[in-house]
Amino acid sequence: MRALLQRVSEAQVRVDGELIGQCGPGLMILVCAMRGDTEASAEQLAAKVSKCRIFQDDLGKMNRSVLDIGGSALVVSQFTLSADTRSGNRPGFSTAAAPEDGDRLYTHFAQALQGLGVPVETGRFGADMKVSLVNDGPVTIWMEV
Repeated sequence: MRALLQRVSEAQVRVDGELIGQCGPGLMILVCAMRGDTEASAEQLAAKVSKCRIFQDDLGKMNRSVLDIGGSALVVSQFTLSADTRSGNRPGFSTAAAPEDGDRLYTHFAQALQGLGVPVETGRFGADMKVSLVNDGPVTIWMEV
């Protein structure tokens, strides 16, 4: 699985103008399940995300996790993280998990992260979503398991 973490002051996701998910200080997480990923992959990624120390401590060093700061997460599915851009001008997405697997693993990831103590809200798998956020730092981290 792949994830793009953004440290945020706030983030929101809307579908058809309706606010369906949001978070305050914490993480905006874009997630993509890849072909061959399993529930164990989702759980491993959730564990890594929950412990990733990208929030500032009292000395201004990135030394705290989202759990340490009592932050929350907005988790949004984004199959385009699977983009293969090695040749041509049009990205290929053949390495992404099939939609039914992607949806299942995206949901499993969000539930696993919540189970680790991070309050989680989500987008809607497969929907045309409008995401807004205030990137704090900016800090953006790529993760893959």
